[in-house]
Amino acid sequence: MNMSKLALASLISGLFLQGCVVHVSTDKAKQNNQQDKQIKQPSYTQADYDFLAISDPNKLSAASKRALERNYHKNSDWFGRFSKQTLKGDFAYEAGVVRRDPSKVLLIDDLYYTWYSKSVGDSYGFGTGDPDAKVFPWDKTEIWYASSKDGITWKEQGKAVGAGEKGSYDDRSVFTPEILSHQGKYYLVYQTIKAPYVNRVKNQVGMAIADSPHGPWKKLDKPILSAANNGIWEGDEDNRFLVKKQGDFDSHKVHDPTLMFYRNKFYLYYKGERMGERLTAGGREIRWGVAISDKPEGPYIKSEFNPITQSGHELAIWQYQDGIAMISCKDGPEQGTMQYASDGINFEIMSYIQDIPNAIGTVPSLDGEQYPGAALAWGLSHEYHIPKGKQWFEGFNYITRFTFSPNKQAQRSESVMGKKKS
Repeated sequence: MNMSKLALASLISGLFLQGCVVHVSTDKAKQNNQQDKQIKQPSYTQADYDFLAISDPNKLSAASKRALERNYHKNSDWFGRFSKQTLKGDFAYEAGVVRRDPSKVLLIDDLYYTWYSKSVGDSYGFGTGDPDAKVFPWDKTEIWYASSKDGITWKEQGKAVGAGEKGSYDDRSVFTPEILSHQGKYYLVYQTIKAPYVNRVKNQVGMAIADSPHGPWKKLDKPILSAANNGIWEGDEDNRFLVKKQGDFDSHKVHDPTLMFYRNKFYLYYKGERMGERLTAGGREIRWGVAISDKPEGPYIKSEFNPITQSGHELAIWQYQDGIAMISCKDGPEQGTMQYASDGINFEIMSYIQDIPNAIGTVPSLDGEQYPGAALAWGLSHEYHIPKGKQWFEGFNYITRFTFSPNKQAQRSESVMGKKKS
């Protein structure tokens, strides 16, 4: 009997102590959570509230909360406006010829160089029944290059990289090039298509290397990046919207490769298109990803944080300070924004930009550290010339030039114009 009482007392004591431990642990967890909230809670000044016209900080609408969280009042240096200009020489519009998707503009021995997609002849879209018919302006395309003394008048130098032999992964088209100059070598990355060109074709990214901007260019035997292989088509119809499973954000296409040397590694940024593409709040379901390598030739490993954007079409991306800046031109809910990632991965919206040029090619030799958009002081883009009564893909492209004026400079210009008018 005494032993039973002793055991019971011991059990009650143990439960009591256990309860105390749980109670203490719970109190400690609550305390830690409160501390975390205090640490993470951003602090704003009266000047912040005044700038955003917030009269009562205790009564915040959803819009006011977004404005504070996204620093609408602190990013004025990221705003600006684009203007566009036509070019002379071989970059003037030429009927029947497509020149599009200019690369970065490299300054080499007092000459500017750029690489671009070039094709000739009409485009007919899908469904013609002729597998040899040119589908889009970038179909049956080669990569050419041109040079200029002043960035205005351009002289075409010739073909840099052509399509591969029949049966190779790039036998139909090579297009949308980007260039990296690194330690005395030049690296061209570009999209590729293997015949036949159909709706469900999956393209890849190729690379060619040279010791001079004039070549000769040596292609790598295999692509450096491919679409994810985890989507499942539904049925046999050549319809890219019919899927059983969509797969990753890049299960259908890997487009617009842009190679950068960043943090002692090679970052291959690209646009991904998904099988069974759906619509989002901003239109097409388009996102970006990045693959990283220790060597320019690869192997490239896709980031575990992909996709790194929820918007974007052609890539416009450059280094600013210790991070990466970019413009999301169109497609998706964040189209028309300039964004920044201090680590090259986690992009935040910094400003909203209108009239963004197509297929921006930046100029790395510019002093891009003056302000966020300084790397865009000028560069190349392309425009469409669409004959009357024709669809967009039946048109032709020609390369143009753009300039970017920061917000403060634009305001000064308007002020001066206003004084002149008065």
